[in-house]
Formats: sequence, C-alpha cells, structure tokens
Amino acid sequence: MNKYHAEHTWVRVEGDETFVGITQHAQDTLGDIVFVDFAPVGASFAQGAVAGVVESVKAAADVHMPASLEIVAINEALQADPSLANTDPEGAGWFYKVKLSQSAELEGLLDQAGYQAVTG
Repeated sequence: MNKYHAEHTWVRVEGDETFVGITQHAQDTLGDIVFVDFAPVGASFAQGAVAGVVESVKAAADVHMPASLEIVAINEALQADPSLANTDPEGAGWFYKVKLSQSAELEGLLDQAGYQAVTG
C-alpha cells in the first residue's frame, strides 16, 4: 500500500524493496510526461528534498522525496520510456528503488484517503 507525501510523491514497501514515484494526481496535473531527470544511484536525500525533475508537454516539476532515503536503483524502463509515468504512475512508472534512512517518517505520511482529501 502506498503512503503519500504532500508534495505529490508516494512510497511503497514491498518486502525487502521500497519504491518511490509520483502520484496519479501529479501526473494528471502535469499531463503527458516526456522526460525524467533522475538523481544518481547512491545519492541520499532528506525527506522533502528534491531528487529529480519530470518534464511534460505543459510544465516541469520537481520530484520531492517522501522520506529520508538512499537511491539504490532507478527505473530503467521509465528512463527508456517516460510514458510509463503517464499510464501507471503508482505502479510500473515508479522512479526509484530506495533504502529508507528514517523508516519512522512513514508514519507521518498520508494514506490514500488522506491524500485524496488534500488534493480534492
């Protein structure tokens, strides 16, 4: 289950793996995503820090980290085909596989209903 940051990113823990991406709301707001500028593998970020940029036909937006983390992999499929962020932003269109630095921060994130209340 995804947990949501107010800056329109999500984080999902699946067993030993943790994924980060942009929300469906962010994708809907941006429109067709045509390019993703990824932060490098090995980079560490504090919660809320900018760790990449997405560009669409309408605008560019920063990708804020939903928790403190280290990037362990980027989604090479998304790098090759940014349209994955359009069709499945909260699934196959994930941006980063990460290692959480402060897993307790997840408790302060929004669940889906809370995020929907914030975004209207």
